[in-house]
This record gives sequence, C-alpha cells and structure tokens, in this order.
Amino acid sequence: MLTPTNLQNASSIETSAALGSRPDRNPLASGAVPGAGSQKWAVIGGGFLGMTLAVRLAQQGKTVTLFEAAPFLGGVAAPWQLGDVVWDRHYHVILSTDTRLRALLCELQLEDDVIWKKVGTGFYAGSRLHSISNVYEFLRFPPLGMVEKLRLAATILRASCIKDPRPLEKILVEPWLRKWSGAAATQKLWLPLLRAKLGESYRQTSAAFIWATIARLYGARRTGGKAEVFGYVPGGYARIIDRFKHLLSHHGVQIRLNQAVRSIASSGVGRLRIELDSSPSEAFSHAVVTTAAPLALGMCPDLSPGEKAALRAIRYQGIVCASLLLRSPLSRFYVTNIADASVPYTAVVEMSALLEGDQLGGRGLVYLPKYVPPDSQYFTLTDQQIREEFETAFAQMYQGFQRGDTLSFRVSRVKYLLPIPTLHYSASLPSTSTSVRGLYIVNSAQIVDGTLNVDETVRLAECAARDLVSCN
Repeated sequence: MLTPTNLQNASSIETSAALGSRPDRNPLASGAVPGAGSQKWAVIGGGFLGMTLAVRLAQQGKTVTLFEAAPFLGGVAAPWQLGDVVWDRHYHVILSTDTRLRALLCELQLEDDVIWKKVGTGFYAGSRLHSISNVYEFLRFPPLGMVEKLRLAATILRASCIKDPRPLEKILVEPWLRKWSGAAATQKLWLPLLRAKLGESYRQTSAAFIWATIARLYGARRTGGKAEVFGYVPGGYARIIDRFKHLLSHHGVQIRLNQAVRSIASSGVGRLRIELDSSPSEAFSHAVVTTAAPLALGMCPDLSPGEKAALRAIRYQGIVCASLLLRSPLSRFYVTNIADASVPYTAVVEMSALLEGDQLGGRGLVYLPKYVPPDSQYFTLTDQQIREEFETAFAQMYQGFQRGDTLSFRVSRVKYLLPIPTLHYSASLPSTSTSVRGLYIVNSAQIVDGTLNVDETVRLAECAARDLVSCN
C-alpha cells in the first residue's frame, strides 16, 4: 500500500564501437548517418535532458554540439567523491515503471545489470521514528486513528484511479486533501510533507502535484505485502554517464565541457550566434536550451516580452542536499520522511539501505535534502555551517550516532530544481518554440503529467527531439 510518507521519492566502460553494435536495442535509431545534412544544432545543458536530446537529434542525422558549463556531464545526476567512494551527488532510484529510462539503459547495455530490492520506509514525527513499510505497519501507525487511516488510504486510492490530471490543476492541493483525507490527516501528515518539499509555495500548488507523486510511487509497490521495490545500477550514475559519453561520441556529438553560454541571438536569416564565456562565438542553424527558466531567460535576450514574462512566471524550489559517508549503515529504511518542524532537512535518504554487496565498502551513505526557495539564506551558508545544523538534528533522531561517525560530508546546492505546479499550470507554460527562428527552450518545467525524475526527463527529451525534427 502506498502511503504519504513516500512524498520524498516521487532522484566497467565499454568502447563506443560496442555501444553502437546492437542497433536492435536502440528504441529510436533512425538509420541516419550521424552528422548528415546541413543543419547544425547546439544543445545547451549537459544533464540527462540535454544528453538525451543531443543523441536523439544526432541519430536523426543532425550535426550536434553539446555545451555544458560544468566540467562534467550529468547535471543533478552527476557523481562526486565522498572519501574513497564515488556515488551520485543527489539520490536516485529506478522504478519498474520507468519504461523510458529502462529503454535507455538497455541501449547503454546496462538494463540487465539493474539490481532490484525491497526497502523499508520510515516516518519521523513527534520526536519518534516509526516504520511504515507495508500495509500492516500502516494500520498500526500511532499518529493517526483508524478513521484517519481509512480516509488517508481512500485519498491515495482515489488519486491512483485518476487518469487525466488536468482537472486537478484547477484545485489547490490543500483543499483537495482536506476534502478526501479530512482535517486531522491533512494537518498531521500532508501539510508537514508539503511544506518540506514546497515550502510556503504549497499554498499556490495544485492538486495535480500530489496526483503525480502518488502515480509514480504506486509503481514501486509491486510485492504481495505492497512493500516498495527500487532498483539501481551497480556503480551508480557514474557508470551510466560514462556509457552515455560513449554513445554520444559514437553518434558524432561534440561534447564541450566548461563552456558556459552567455547569450544566443539571431545573426541573419537562419543563423544563430552563440556567445561563450571562454571561447570565440559560434554559429548554428538551431539551438535548444535545456536549462531552468531563469537561466534560459538570461541567455536569450531576443525573446519577445510575452515569452520573457511566461518564463519569469515559472516558480521554482531549490535544494541544498548534504551527502554523508558514515562508518556503517544507519537503518533498514531507504527513506524516512519527516513531519517534525524541529528537523531542518526534508528527509533522511539512506542509499546504503538499497545497495547490496560491497558497493560502499561496508559504510553508510545518507542524503539529507532540504528544499528551499532560490533566495534562501541556505545558499549563502558554508558546508561547515550546514553540517553543524544538520548533524545536531541527526544526532537527536538517531541516538547511536556520534559526530565522529561521519567520514565525509559534502553539500550540493541547486537554486532552480523543482518547478512548482501552480494553478492552471499546463495552460500557462511557454511554448517550446520561440519567436527567434531556430531557437527552442525545452526544460523540466514542461513535465506536466509527472514528477521530476530521470524517467520523465528522458521522456520529455525524446518527445521534444521527435517534434523538433518533424517541424524542421
């Protein structure tokens, strides 16, 4: 049975010749020669959206250059080092229903390597840690009475049966939850979780947000006891991205790292000039910007006033996410959601509860995410200041934890991560096409029937690549 405690989760190299040797496993291969034709495309942003767009365009015969401001590919899925461990800088899992991501992993010859595991779920409320990993534990969940639990279950069942979420975009999430779950369950569970993820922006968020979260995570519960089953690739996203680099190279995509784009402007009929911070400007026939709306807005000065206003209207939550490498694993819970205002982070996500074997050398790997608005003071704090605040709360949650148990502590900061689905969200989104000929904007704000995750990102990229080629 799905419970609202899952709100947090709605995150060996082979040669390029080997990656290209199995065209039957490529779901979008067109048979076109990479680089054929006169169109020269630029894709700005080297996350999974940009990488997928670049390779699909190249597979359809376009000459493609991929620009990334960072010294690495992957965006928020990129890995980093914690002590002697290399793993993802943000938490990610694979669901059995992630069909687009799994097809991509098949193309990268990694899908057969995915390890699936049943995991537990925790909930921290009233200074107590509860297990709520299956239907039986949910029925014994102390913070709610039986009537409240039944109404909560009915809310989840109701949401899981909705096929078209567009009507929910007209309804604010809090009134919708109060109608179906009742005042008590909404106050005790839903609102703390919504505030943790969306801050006070939950007040302007539509009920489509909770529908999308439930719809995604319902697919993770596929066992008889309705426990969650998640998957991962051994080696994490470092291995996936390494394979992706070979796939891009095999299809002729030029990868330009450390290349921040300053501006994209029209320079004559059918030409765009891309100004770079550290290299000479370059000309392209087409450019696709995959960055968040505020960043895209700064790159594209020739957009119309209406287009600029539409981009400015998209609201975002950022994230400050701490990664902790611990001496030993912490618990059996992959995710522990938090409904306690005294705890400064949103959840405890323990990757070591999911990983099997010696992936971490017997250590524990924990993520402490905090979702904040882009102007939050947390973006100005040092890693040490965040560590002091987070570890103090962590020690209160886990009595056996000692400060010396942390072997490595690093903080990732992303100002524009989660587009907030406000009322009438899909109707107010800016178009992919712009008034500047050849210039397109494709970003995560255009995920309207799902949550922000790699599977939805791949789906968006593949749909956009198909549509962009068909209209050019």
